[in-house]
Amino acid sequence: MADVIEVGAARGDAPPPAASAARRRSSAGRGGRLTPYLFLAPYLVLFTVFGALPILLGVWLSLHQWDFQLPNRPFVGLDNYKELFSSDSAVYGDWWQSVRATAIFTVLSVPLLVVVPLGLAVLLNRSFPGRTFFRAVYFAPYVLGVAVIGLLWRFLLDANLGLVNRLLGVVGLPADTPWVTDVPWAWISLVGVTVWWTSGFNAVIYLAGLQDIPQELYEAAKVDGASAWERFRHVTLPGLRPVLLFVMTTTILASANVFGQSFLITQGAPGTETRSVVWFIVEEGLRDNDAGRAAAMSIVFALMLAVVSLANFRLFRYRED
Repeated sequence: MADVIEVGAARGDAPPPAASAARRRSSAGRGGRLTPYLFLAPYLVLFTVFGALPILLGVWLSLHQWDFQLPNRPFVGLDNYKELFSSDSAVYGDWWQSVRATAIFTVLSVPLLVVVPLGLAVLLNRSFPGRTFFRAVYFAPYVLGVAVIGLLWRFLLDANLGLVNRLLGVVGLPADTPWVTDVPWAWISLVGVTVWWTSGFNAVIYLAGLQDIPQELYEAAKVDGASAWERFRHVTLPGLRPVLLFVMTTTILASANVFGQSFLITQGAPGTETRSVVWFIVEEGLRDNDAGRAAAMSIVFALMLAVVSLANFRLFRYRED
């Protein structure tokens, strides 16, 4: 019997235990290396279908004179991009006017959408009766769609029939303010409505960050005699730095992509003063049937936002260092 086992082992019919263990470890290693990619696969598929492919399609469209109603869509190279920077092109003035309007709205709204929610979050982070109720009240406007917000405030801010001017007249203030038809009132209306509508979201983000700051830091600061402002400056703000970076970046991108407010509330008035970039791109691509030029505008605008976002990250990284 012993002779049979020795012969079988010599022929390789039953591999040694060490060899079997090595093969099992090798198979397990290959499976372990594939595991992360299996978890990433759903995201990679969604990103490819809804992210990478649309970007590539947009670049392809921007290189053509793409009219949906015509069978021929000739290749024009970089002509669509050149028109955006050529002062003698038909689209130059309207394009940069929309960029200017978007920049004005972003510069006016972002500081308020960063500071006001932070103040609300600090107040709502304290313990007082009805805290949960007030948190829900401040967040409630954010659940409404832009169409509801736009139509609601369009009627409230109407110069002739709006409730806002009526209330101002009751308290002795001018009751004929052109909130949606003249500047600077149109900008005040757009920024004010946006701050009222979206502050609750940023406040919730700040609240989550505030609750991650150890209370021991505040207690130590109190023992050292720090005032409320000093505790806010030296404890709260440093603890919220990553949250501030997230809030500021997302707020800049959201404000720069404004469309519904100006489309529904001011309707671009006066003239095209409050017409945003996104609105102009939609008009160019869908109303004027020039998808190639609209795609070029979208890509240029995306590059602008990328530069601003990188500058924002650079600024926060510099302060952290």
